[in-house]
Amino acid sequence: MNNYMNDNTARRYIAHVSLFGTTQIHLRNPYIIAWWSAAFPGFGHLLLSKYLRGFVLFIWEVVINLNSNLNVAMIHSFQGDIGMAKEVLHTRWLLIYIPVYIFAIWDSYRTTVDLNKIYVLAERENHTFNSFSIGAMEINYLDKRNPILSIVWSLFMPGLGQLYIHRIIGAFFIVIWTVIFFYYSHLLEAISLLFLSDIQKATKTLDSEWFLFFPSLYGFAIYDAYINTVENNKLVEREQKNFLKKTYQNPDFYIEKEKR
Repeated sequence: MNNYMNDNTARRYIAHVSLFGTTQIHLRNPYIIAWWSAAFPGFGHLLLSKYLRGFVLFIWEVVINLNSNLNVAMIHSFQGDIGMAKEVLHTRWLLIYIPVYIFAIWDSYRTTVDLNKIYVLAERENHTFNSFSIGAMEINYLDKRNPILSIVWSLFMPGLGQLYIHRIIGAFFIVIWTVIFFYYSHLLEAISLLFLSDIQKATKTLDSEWFLFFPSLYGFAIYDAYINTVENNKLVEREQKNFLKKTYQNPDFYIEKEKR
């Protein structure tokens, strides 16, 4: 049950509070979104709350990457062994990878530009949106959170920062894939061996191909949690300001602009 229901009285809404999270549009830098798509296809779309498209591109990246041995080739190139990098690459899979990779970058950039235009129009319309949602499974409401805590929880485990700000869909997806990456990379086993000072065995235990997914995943989880916490806090202030203005401010009240 929501305190307001989105209806056809407005062409565009800035935000929607549901049991699964708070979805909103706000101004974003298209180049930053495109960069995240370049870092890992799907991340740019997830930042825009385009979950279905983001999930498809993310899973596509993992499947094609593993079958083309792209991460293995990157490891060899980091070590300066370009010949071996070329040898391990599977060309048939790599040729599938390139067009979709470029599409992910282009589409996230294009979508960001469009959503920025929609945000400007929605801001001018300034229509009421719901700020409270309650159901049998969950309760979600607009509330201010600490952006630093979002970063801290994301550092402990990717996805916890999203849970902290009630982005259930994104949190569930990130946590599931973090567990998968932990399992197949044997990272926790390698860390345990490091604590026992067995560096050589830890190195052999670690699966570098799966481990190479972690930098992008951790970086995205931290960035997404931080940015959405900041924007949610702005949304709380906006909703409160509109409520006070509509409920308590005299309609004849007018602030005269200073003349220069």
